Amino acid sequence: MSRLPVTPPSAALIGGEWVPTPYSLSVEAPATGEPLAEIARCEAEHVEDAVMAARQAFDGQLGDWNRWSARQRGEWLYTFAAAIDADAETLSALECADTGKPMSQAKGDIAVCARYFRFYAGAADKLHGETIPFENGYSVMTLREPFGVCAQIIPWNYPSQIFGRCVAAALAAGNTVVLKPAEDACLSVLHLARIATQCGLPPGVLNVIPGLGKEAGAALAAHPFINHLSFTGSPATGTLVTQSAAANHVPVTMELGGKSPQVVFADADLDAALAAVVRGIIQNAGQTCSAGSRLLVESSCYDEVLSRLTQRFSELRCDAGENDPDCGALINARQRAKLEDRLAEAQADGIRVAASGSLADSAPSGGHFVVPQVLVDIPEGHYVACEELFGPVLAVQRFEDEADAVRLANSTDFGLCAGIWTNDGGRQLRLAKRIRSGQVFINNYGAAGGIELPFGGVGRSGHGREKGFEGLKSYTQLKTVAIRHD
Repeated sequence: MSRLPVTPPSAALIGGEWVPTPYSLSVEAPATGEPLAEIARCEAEHVEDAVMAARQAFDGQLGDWNRWSARQRGEWLYTFAAAIDADAETLSALECADTGKPMSQAKGDIAVCARYFRFYAGAADKLHGETIPFENGYSVMTLREPFGVCAQIIPWNYPSQIFGRCVAAALAAGNTVVLKPAEDACLSVLHLARIATQCGLPPGVLNVIPGLGKEAGAALAAHPFINHLSFTGSPATGTLVTQSAAANHVPVTMELGGKSPQVVFADADLDAALAAVVRGIIQNAGQTCSAGSRLLVESSCYDEVLSRLTQRFSELRCDAGENDPDCGALINARQRAKLEDRLAEAQADGIRVAASGSLADSAPSGGHFVVPQVLVDIPEGHYVACEELFGPVLAVQRFEDEADAVRLANSTDFGLCAGIWTNDGGRQLRLAKRIRSGQVFINNYGAAGGIELPFGGVGRSGHGREKGFEGLKSYTQLKTVAIRHD
């Protein structure tokens, strides 16, 4: 078994206690394929206990969370953020080993997790309602109140980051949380939960139930006592989760992936654009919902862009995350086999690999590596240009003018992010308005994570918004109070 800096709890956090489960799940290291740790395998009864603990904590029957003011919640979030920073080395090592991503990216993820808690710490006491002008003799106001018990089902690609953006916002608004992390990668989440209990969070406020999606995840999504649900994952699973929540009329926030375009015009700063294009597809080995997995290039600069891109990709190396390579491993053998099958189909369809990276000599032989690749000669409508492959694979197509660029950018069912590279100010705004996407970046891509920036998609990319104040408000429900005094 690979070595870890600490042994994560092989138990569930329920009502402030670490509860063992009869069965466990083995977690493997993506870089080696070897066993890494054992985690709890929660079932329906554990979900029941966790939801009831969260309900009791919210209602004041367990601990004193319901008496904490917004200022007190903010102070605790600050304390927790400082504790994350203090234990960043351990958390980063867990994240790197568990997800297979390069160490520098793992360290960045832990830093972002702490930033979420600091941001929402400062925002906790700034959730303001409004007064509404109405008829004479009335005073009318709106109040923002927590939902109650929030269920959160998070994925394996960014466990610590998504823990931060979901849990911090929910707690800042006064909710309690039952969080189901992904079975493929949740060691950093379990350690974060351990730190949270050490920082004095009242029992039942945060409950963490590891396990299989079809067991713990399904039971949580269908539970009648949850009041809000947040899910990040595939569109297919998102549909099942939404259907389960709909049976209990539970509001949901869904972030379901993307096939995001980066649109490069001939007048763009090509050095800056191509640096961002490469980063946007190799980060976390392309296993990122907001990955810039499509590159649309104006015909007049297509050959130059492809030549430069070929050179950049030829320099990319895959290796174990601890060696901090350009690109790490895919999460598991199943994901690797799926991607390799799709690439073989594309090659049979006449799609050409124009450039690729390579595997470092030091890369472990059992790792789930797929080298970064640039695909060209892609017919319109082909799955390579329309479907989320979830790997370090960049699909390149050319366009003739603005209208053609918009048509291609909007040619998928997804709409999460888009990048526009041009120095023409009018064109920047025209395309930003016409491309269907939840976020549009002009002469940049990703805005360095942008925890302050509302994030979410349209179409198959989901609905609802996370991050920033919009994310905080999404964990509240609005109440109108009308007072008649004359």
